[in-house]
Amino acid sequence: MPLEAVEARRLYRQVADQLRSLIDRGEYAVGSRLPTERELAEQLKISRPTVREALIALEVEGRVRIRVGSGIYVNEPADAKPAPAAADIEGPFELLRAREFLESAIAEQAARVATRDDLARIDASVIAMEKVVHRGKASMVHDRAFHIAIAGSLGNAVLVRVVGELFDQRLNPYFAQLARHFENPETWSTALDEHRAVRDAIAAHDAEAAREAMRKHLVRSQERFARNFGAEGTAASSAGRGRPARAAGKPAKSRKETKKRAKSAKARR
Repeated sequence: MPLEAVEARRLYRQVADQLRSLIDRGEYAVGSRLPTERELAEQLKISRPTVREALIALEVEGRVRIRVGSGIYVNEPADAKPAPAAADIEGPFELLRAREFLESAIAEQAARVATRDDLARIDASVIAMEKVVHRGKASMVHDRAFHIAIAGSLGNAVLVRVVGELFDQRLNPYFAQLARHFENPETWSTALDEHRAVRDAIAAHDAEAAREAMRKHLVRSQERFARNFGAEGTAASSAGRGRPARAAGKPAKSRKETKKRAKSAKARR
């Protein structure tokens, strides 16, 4: 497949540009299935989260359609929308990794300095989260309040502002699109349990446990958003539909099929 390895900042934008160009040139026919995230990551020599960010960007533009459990399909050009005005929107995983580093350290310090009033604010946000049904504006308001309350316990307005701004990036079109695929009442309940673990560690003034609880929460958030888009196991047998258009009539054989034929040929010798 005519893809080139890329090396630069904002890799997901470069990957999206390459795939968009291939689609425009007819390398991938409308309705065909793109290679899996794993295959794209291997060919481009980049991480799967970066590939996922690129695919989400193309979905927001209407260039592809993602069917979780099936794969990524090329849309009709007429379905395409203008790309978001800000071409430098941070990718969802880039944001979550930044939050992981920053907020883990904040939670650690919060466990050392949090007062009763600070804990009361943290507790209020957790209680409010328990009362809302995911997913809606209220759930995001209380989720944000939890992270802001922890940052606020350090008495540093800059940290509060940074944590708030990073959280607010969940509203960017790429993060919002990824959330539509993977956030549901079950993931909300799991995230709430993780929030309780952070709260308990801070209340116990256990700095190491608080740091680890926040780190786990944000790592698991990344894992929830990294669940497979399609059926990787069936990708090989249907690869012909995701190859360039000129090869669409020659679907690739699966490994199992190839081994079976090789054994059969050996037996006939």
